[in-house]
Amino acid sequence: MTNDLSSSDQNSTAPVAEPATPFHDLDAYLALPRGSGLALSRDGKRLVTAVATLDPESTGYRTALWEVDPAGVHPARRLTRGAKGESGAVFTSDGDLLFTAARPDPTAKSQEDPPAALWRLAAEGGEAELIATRVAGVGGVRTARDAPVLVLSSDVMPGAADDEQDEKIRTARKDKKVQAILHTSYPIRYWDSDLGPDQPHLLTADLTGLQEESAGESPRRLPLTDLDPKPGNGLREAEYSLSPDGRYVVSSVRVSQAQGSQRFEVVLFDRSNGERRVLVSDPEDSFYSPVFSPDGAWVAFARETLSTPEVAPRITVHVVSTAGEARQVAVGWDRWAVGLAWLPDSSGLLINADENGRSPIFHLDLASDTVTRVTEDDATFTDLQVAPDGSAVYALRVSYARPSHPVRVGLGTGDRGTVTELRGPSPAPALPGSLTEVTTDVAGVPVRAWLALPEGAGPAQPAPLLLWIHGGPLNSWNAWSWRWNPWLLVASGYAVLLPDPALSTGYGQEFIQRGWGNWGGAPYTDLMAITDAVEAREDIDESRTAAMGGSFGGYMANWVAGHTNRFKAIVTHASLWALDQFGPTTDAAYYWGREMSPEMGAANSPHQFVDRIATPMLVIHGDKDYRVPIGEGLRLWYELLSKSQLPQDDNGQTPHRLLYFPNENHWVLSPQHAKVWYQVVQGFLAEHVLGAGAGELPEVLG
Repeated sequence: MTNDLSSSDQNSTAPVAEPATPFHDLDAYLALPRGSGLALSRDGKRLVTAVATLDPESTGYRTALWEVDPAGVHPARRLTRGAKGESGAVFTSDGDLLFTAARPDPTAKSQEDPPAALWRLAAEGGEAELIATRVAGVGGVRTARDAPVLVLSSDVMPGAADDEQDEKIRTARKDKKVQAILHTSYPIRYWDSDLGPDQPHLLTADLTGLQEESAGESPRRLPLTDLDPKPGNGLREAEYSLSPDGRYVVSSVRVSQAQGSQRFEVVLFDRSNGERRVLVSDPEDSFYSPVFSPDGAWVAFARETLSTPEVAPRITVHVVSTAGEARQVAVGWDRWAVGLAWLPDSSGLLINADENGRSPIFHLDLASDTVTRVTEDDATFTDLQVAPDGSAVYALRVSYARPSHPVRVGLGTGDRGTVTELRGPSPAPALPGSLTEVTTDVAGVPVRAWLALPEGAGPAQPAPLLLWIHGGPLNSWNAWSWRWNPWLLVASGYAVLLPDPALSTGYGQEFIQRGWGNWGGAPYTDLMAITDAVEAREDIDESRTAAMGGSFGGYMANWVAGHTNRFKAIVTHASLWALDQFGPTTDAAYYWGREMSPEMGAANSPHQFVDRIATPMLVIHGDKDYRVPIGEGLRLWYELLSKSQLPQDDNGQTPHRLLYFPNENHWVLSPQHAKVWYQVVQGFLAEHVLGAGAGELPEVLG
C-alpha cells in the first residue's frame, strides 16, 4: 500500500537524506497523497473515498478510488488503477459502485483521448464495466436512494438531437478549426474556461438489468434521456438530487436577467412524464443545494439574498414540499450553511457551517426548529454521509493541523459528537511546527486567527512573521489547502498568521456587514490590529515581517502596500488592482455590480495609492485567470514600475518582480508550476525579509 501512495526515483542509486518533514522539500510535499470525496453504500457497509497522487512526470495528479472500513477495523484497500484515474464515486440502490473515468472504449472509433465515461463495479466484485458514454464526457453522477435510477451531466451542442449528431457538429468545428462562439446572454467565461457553444444537460437512466448477465458479445449501454432538451445556460453550475423513488430530479437552475444579471431557482423535473415545474423562485434571491429528504416529501435548500452595495448577502436554510409549500427553518440561526444532509427518518438535517475558524457539524431538529452543534473539535467537516440507521455520520475531517481524512461521528445519545478516525488510505504528514490560536479586540469586536509557529521559535529565537490574507472575501481560514499551504513557509522558519478579518464567514452577519462595500476599511483595520497583537509576542521578530495574499487576499496585499511601510516585502497573487477596470471584465461582473457602487469602487481601489508604495512587491498572475483577469496584473506591474516609490532605475531594473504563468488560472494548479511559485516566493521573502541576498532562481526559469 505504501508504494501506491509514494513516489521514488527509480534511477537514483546514491543515498538521499530524508527531509525533516515533507514541507522541507517541495518535491516531497507535491508527492503527498491528497484525499477527497466520500460515498456510503445504501446498507452502510461500504465507504469509498478518492486519493490523488502525483503522476510519473510530476506534471499532474491521478485519482484512484479506495475503500475504507466504516467500522475502522480493516485497512483501506485500493479499488481502481486506471492510467488516467477515476473519480465521482457513487453507490446505486443495489450496492454497485459507479464512477467516471477516461478509459478506452473498446467499441469506439478512436482510442485516443477518450472522454470521461460511466463505469460500474458490481457489488459482488469483478472487473469494471463501461455502461454509459457521451462524446463530450459525463460527470456529476447522482443515484436514487431506493430505486435503480441515476442522473448525470453532459455538455451538448445546440441543435444536437442525440449523441451521434452532437459528435458530427463537434467534428465539423474541429476539422474546420472553428473556435468562434456566438453569445446571446451572460456569462461567457467561468474561472478559466470559455463557455459555449455547448451547454450542460441533465440526462437520466434506469439501471434495471445491469446486474443480469450480459447476453452475447454486444456491450451494454444505458439509454440516456434528456430531462430538458433546451436548457440554454440554465444548468451551468447546477446542483441536483434524485427523489428516493427515482421519479423526480430537483435542481438549481440559472435564470438570466437584464443587464447581465442572474440568479438561481429550484426546478422539479418529473422523469415519468417529462414535466418541468419551478418549485422555488424569487427575483430578489438565489436558491442552491437542493436535497431530497429520505421520505421524498421535502427538499431542503439554501437561500441567498441578492446583495446590494449597501447590504451584504444573507444565507438561510429552507424546506419545500413537492407541491411547492416552502418555509424557512433554523430561523434566527446566525450562520451560513455550506452543506446539507438529511437524517434517515427525515426528522432533521445535519449542516456544515463555518464558525470561529472551524466548520463543525450542526444538527437541525425540524420539529422544534432548534440548531445544536454536534462536533466540538478544532476542525472542518465535509462530505457528510449519514449511516442508514442514523447512529453516525461519516465525513472528511480537515484542519490546518491535518489534511482531509475519513472519520465517523457518533449521533447517538451515548456517543453524540464523538469523532473516531477511520483507517484511511494515507497517514498524516509530519508538521514542521505547531498551531495555536490568537485573538485581539478591535473596537469591541473580537478578531481571531490561526498562528503556525516553526519549531524552536521562542524569546531566544523569535521567528520572522508572514501575514497571509485569505481570498473570498466571504471565506475563512478553517481548512487545509494544498495550494495555499502555510507549513511550507513555516518549514523555512517563518511564523505564518492566518487571520479572519471583517467579511470573513463564521462570525455572524454583522461581522460580514462591517466590511461590506468598504474593503479598505474594517478588513484592513482588523488585519493590522491582529498583526500588532502577534508582533507583541516574545516568539515573533517584529522587525522582520512580510504580507501576502491571493485574489481578495491579493487585493488586501495591494491595499496594505499603499497604506503602510511596516512590511519588508509583499507578495500579491491574482489580485484586484484597479476596481473600475476589474468590475466589467471579471467573469462574474453582475455580482461585482451588487458588491460595490462606482463611488465605493473608487474609494477602495488600491491603484489610487500606487505613489505611496515603498515596499518591494512580487506580483503573480496567470493568463487564464478569468475571475481576476490578467489586465489587473499587467496594470499593477506597469504602475509599480512607473509610479511607485521604487521605480525602475536607469537600466530598467527594479526591486519589484513579476511572476507570470501563460497557461495557469486563478490558482496555479499544475505541480511543476506550483513548485516554481513557492520557489520564487520563498526566494523573494528570503531576500527582503531575511536579508539572504538575491539567491538563485529555479533552473527552469533560466
